[in-house]
Amino acid sequence: MKKKTFLKKSDVEFPKRSKTSHKGQNGKVLIVGGSPDYVGALALAGLAALRSGADWVTIAAPEKTAWAISSLSKDLITKKFPCEYFTLDQVEDILSLSKDFDVVLIGNGLGTDPETQKFVRKIAHKIEAKKVIDADGIKAISLQEVTNTLFTPHLGELNILLKNSKIKREDLQRYIDENVILLKGPSDTIITHDRTMYNQTGNAGMTKAGTGDVLAGLCAGYLAQSDDLFQSACNAAYINGLIGDILLKKKQGFTYLASDMVDEILNVSK
Repeated sequence: MKKKTFLKKSDVEFPKRSKTSHKGQNGKVLIVGGSPDYVGALALAGLAALRSGADWVTIAAPEKTAWAISSLSKDLITKKFPCEYFTLDQVEDILSLSKDFDVVLIGNGLGTDPETQKFVRKIAHKIEAKKVIDADGIKAISLQEVTNTLFTPHLGELNILLKNSKIKREDLQRYIDENVILLKGPSDTIITHDRTMYNQTGNAGMTKAGTGDVLAGLCAGYLAQSDDLFQSACNAAYINGLIGDILLKKKQGFTYLASDMVDEILNVSK
């Protein structure tokens, strides 16, 4: 049996920043998501992307959702769309908007309305920037429809992705192409066509809602600054879990929240 390779602190490589860089040069992230029932997911992902070091984060969301996010944070820019949830009617506007960004994160809080899933398939296939696809976004597409994409599923979402892709788990690396999968679990697994890395930071408190949105935001933020899918996944998995471990000690139990994790990012990114 092949020996497993586990992430170490020395494997984390934060993107380097030039002293002469200007606004936007250190990564611009667009996050596409949101629906009437899910507002916090977008805010958590957006703030995590900013805390990762990215210069600029814009959230594209249905109008009411976007206004709610604006009230939650003065640091997040919102692009408001006159709809309750995304449909094919918003595809061209999103494609046009995406051209100004280094990375597009798709899926947080989107919901699974059939019309929204059609929207996801269309934009995921056509957006030229590198992508991070999370949560409900994963349920809408197959591996064959995208490239240069970092997926962040839990096991249930991975099984849906495999079903959509018509492939078996044991054949995943044969068909993953230039994509990367960060499979969330008790031990995270980062998978490429020729590498598998395992991460052991984190704890049972990270089953709490919102922690996956923080992870997706970290992935998008690191990717916007580095252009390296695999390294961004490794950074995000290790740092996200490390934050959970730190908070478990600080709170002396599993009482910490996903929003606590966002606030802790700055203390582990030095």
